[in-house]
Amino acid sequence: MKVCITGADGVLGNNLVRTLLDRGYNIKILVETGRNAPFLEKLPIEKAWGNILDYEELRNAIRGYDIVIHAAAKTDTWPPRHESYWNVNFEGTKNIIKAVTELGVKRLIHIGTANSFGPGDENDPGNESKPYTAGKYKLDYMCSKRAAQDEVLKAVKETKLNAVVVNPTFMIGPYDSKPSSGTMILAVNEGKIPGYPGGGRNFVYVKDVANAIANAIEKGITGECYILGNENLTYKEAFEKMARALDVKAPKMKMPRFLTLAYGGVLSVASTVFRFKPAVTYPLALISTEKHFYSSDKAVRELEMSQTPVNQALKEAVEWFRNNKYI
Repeated sequence: MKVCITGADGVLGNNLVRTLLDRGYNIKILVETGRNAPFLEKLPIEKAWGNILDYEELRNAIRGYDIVIHAAAKTDTWPPRHESYWNVNFEGTKNIIKAVTELGVKRLIHIGTANSFGPGDENDPGNESKPYTAGKYKLDYMCSKRAAQDEVLKAVKETKLNAVVVNPTFMIGPYDSKPSSGTMILAVNEGKIPGYPGGGRNFVYVKDVANAIANAIEKGITGECYILGNENLTYKEAFEKMARALDVKAPKMKMPRFLTLAYGGVLSVASTVFRFKPAVTYPLALISTEKHFYSSDKAVRELEMSQTPVNQALKEAVEWFRNNKYI
């Protein structure tokens, strides 16, 4: 079976390509023009360069493939508001839906984000039935991803599109070349985190996410969403695990909520005035003071998703960073 993956040059795409190759799929990746995929260069896959906003380029890349996995997205959070998020994440997804429908692709797997559902706490973690609440952060990344997901589900109902949505949480593991989530690990290693905020989030081994997506090709139920996560950890717990994996000291001081928000607010204003990308913004500071916990029971049950300990994910991430001279 032939699978075309958009946005395969990220941490998820790198692991997903390897997972699908191990299962015997024929793979084609669509990489944005001007970007490269150095850690995919030596793999036996077909490569195409193009832009999901160029419909003809996209259609030509997808033509002849049975499955399309749409992972391409603009995931930055600075600036918080910009039309580019909507162009890539929303309009790009509309192009994917149109091309998949016209070409008769057997199944679309849309890579969303867990933030498209309301989070919870230890006693009542968020799940696929929780309404979207992230609009309060005024981040176009989150809003555009939720809108794209809604567009996919709308097409399922109105045009009988055979699509499944998967919603990863915070992915940890090897091949994070950008780096994306691994930025947090590198910051702990470099002692750049002065203290831990009072919130927490869900962490997941990226290879478990890749395997769950591969399983969704056959096992995913059309029109369903699946949160792909694992361990709900406070930032104190997460930083301690990262520090152990790195053999460095973890941040010891708890940052009061008011101080966390003030820090994010000052950096947001300063970065706007002096035009630099801040390490922390007010919306991200606010998020860090809250618990964004999720349950992946549905994915474990229906997609047979594995739940590898986060310690193993961190071990592999740190090893990869060391081998590739990031640390």
